[in-house]
Amino acid sequence: MAAKTVQLDVVSAEEKIFSGAVETVQVTGSEGELGIYPGHAPLLTQLKPGMVRLVKAEGGEDIIYVAGGVLEVQPNNVTVLADVAVRGDELDEQQAVAAQQRAEQAISDSSSDLSYAEAAAELARAMAQLQVIRKLRK
Repeated sequence: MAAKTVQLDVVSAEEKIFSGAVETVQVTGSEGELGIYPGHAPLLTQLKPGMVRLVKAEGGEDIIYVAGGVLEVQPNNVTVLADVAVRGDELDEQQAVAAQQRAEQAISDSSSDLSYAEAAAELARAMAQLQVIRKLRK
């Protein structure tokens, strides 16, 4: 007997990152972590910077970094409309660490060109990227 699946589409402004049948999807919504399974109730929520972890119908797992966006869940379809989406294995750790350091410096330096809110958002994105990179190493 085949496992129940749901169609998942992960798209950004630049490209479609993933489209296919999945058993589960895990994302970070505006109110916390979400686990989406076939038959999930309809839902529309904002996404925080973080990872989209998906278990494919044929087996295997993919991790995709999203820098925010919107998640829409319908009975047979899940759509992630991401501001920015990058496959986890394409993330650059050195760039993420440099972005984290720049954001931390901007937060501690009141004369910075970045506002506190911009620096905090950049820090959240950099930390989410590093979390995805570390998850892939395990």
